[in-house]
Amino acid sequence: MKAAVYRTYGGPEVVRIEETVRPEPGPGEILVRVAHGSVTTADWRLRAAAFPGVLAIPGRLMFGLRAPRQPVLGSEFAGHVAALGAGVTEFAPGQAVFGFVLQGAHADYLVVKASGAVLPVPDGLDLSEAAALPFGGLSALVFLRDFAQLTPGQRVLVVGASGGVGAYAVQIARAMGAEVTGVASGAHEGFVRSLGAEGFVDYRRQSLRGLETRFDAVIDTVGATDFAAVRAVLTPRGVFVPLNFGLREIGQALWARVFRRKRLRIGVSGDTKADLSVLAGWVVEGRLRPVIDRRFPLAEIRAAYALVETRHRQGAVLLDMAA
Repeated sequence: MKAAVYRTYGGPEVVRIEETVRPEPGPGEILVRVAHGSVTTADWRLRAAAFPGVLAIPGRLMFGLRAPRQPVLGSEFAGHVAALGAGVTEFAPGQAVFGFVLQGAHADYLVVKASGAVLPVPDGLDLSEAAALPFGGLSALVFLRDFAQLTPGQRVLVVGASGGVGAYAVQIARAMGAEVTGVASGAHEGFVRSLGAEGFVDYRRQSLRGLETRFDAVIDTVGATDFAAVRAVLTPRGVFVPLNFGLREIGQALWARVFRRKRLRIGVSGDTKADLSVLAGWVVEGRLRPVIDRRFPLAEIRAAYALVETRHRQGAVLLDMAA
């Protein structure tokens, strides 16, 4: 089978298309023939060993000190069940499925645990749309629901509102009953408003400190701001939730928890079947739609990485495995 492989850390040029051995599912696993994957910010950071801040050393220890332990990246996927491992009864051969794994989806075939974050593709959603949903959707859901603890009627500011996570954060905050303001470049205003944002801030023309509106939650999906800049626009009990954090943010979170009403909360999103089911349900109800920026054949995965690394995209960057 074909797979996008990297055996050393570095830029997009370290990724090569190679023939590798097709995996076989073990007990409790399914084999998926991948139709579509994606290139995410997480894939870029793993490929380049660009772990933010205090995560640099733990990241290397976890994923490979001198070279990557797992040579195939890729987290979100959609395709068809090719084979079932022993004991699997909730899926059937040929069934269209989508989901999320830590690594391995940049390949023709992928083995996933049947109990993991994998579900049948909802009616009315094609495979490419399904592949664009898990990474951004799961991250946005967990950070808004669990860390920001968003409730209906609150005001939320989404920094990086047009990106791979931000495009879902705008929609999910709206689905949770919040009033949303998006922050992005002015060229993306129409797109961000089409996702449900009622307010918009062009970061090239206006600083956050100058905003008159106060927000119950600020979620930074791209690492563009910090607690010092955000405090001025938070309500007295508002919370700042950055997806990217380092030692400084860990210290600020602990300090704010003890001494301030305005909070900074950090964490790492889990990726569960239950949360994926929430997203699928919202898609069926019309409250959430997958967002795709561009599609590339697997052979052009380096170009897909280059686009992701610009940090100026609208939604997911897909890979068409069979193209």
